[in-house]
Amino acid sequence: MGKYDTLVELLLEVVKEGGEIKEKDNSIPVGISNRHIHLSQSDADVLFGAGYTLTKTKDLSQPGQYACQETLTICGPKGAIEKVRILGPVRRESQIEILLADCFKLGITAPVRLSGDLEGTPGITLVGPKGSILLTKGLIIAQRHIHMSLADAKHFCVTDGEEVTIQTTGLRGGTYTNVMVRANDNSSLECHLDTEEANAMCLKSTSKIKIVK
Repeated sequence: MGKYDTLVELLLEVVKEGGEIKEKDNSIPVGISNRHIHLSQSDADVLFGAGYTLTKTKDLSQPGQYACQETLTICGPKGAIEKVRILGPVRRESQIEILLADCFKLGITAPVRLSGDLEGTPGITLVGPKGSILLTKGLIIAQRHIHMSLADAKHFCVTDGEEVTIQTTGLRGGTYTNVMVRANDNSSLECHLDTEEANAMCLKSTSKIKIVK
């Protein structure tokens, strides 16, 4: 057998300290994201000028990810949304993550997808200070997911790509199903929800959830 002889021991990981039995905290911090943009370098060159370098303003919870000073306007068939924040670093393909309510303002239907799963998604127009570009794909509503390391995945008895159910407490607490586990050694433990999902259960950046699969 491994370090833990039973599943109960793994989940509870009970330790005795000072004569008290304590249960290990199995809660997961929540990260709440608003609409945002990931840009490729080639698209950044069109929107901001050739060879443009994005300006980092603050690091995000996931290693190597950061918020940028730059914003763009996104335009659909029926309307536009200004000052949509860009997140860095640049990616191989541009990706725009919006909220469900944004679809009505823009006049476009975005599918719920995991980041990077862009085949068959609609495009949208991006407007920057130096130019504009009509993307042929890349517009999504982010599927709720949990980032974690491989060690975290072992602790929670889940695997990369598995869908789980999460639970939160409080006056508007409840459960969300179809939460994708994204486990690798480049991730920090955090459950990512968009602002609509978080508001529905009164969650904040200090909130925590638990896996109840």
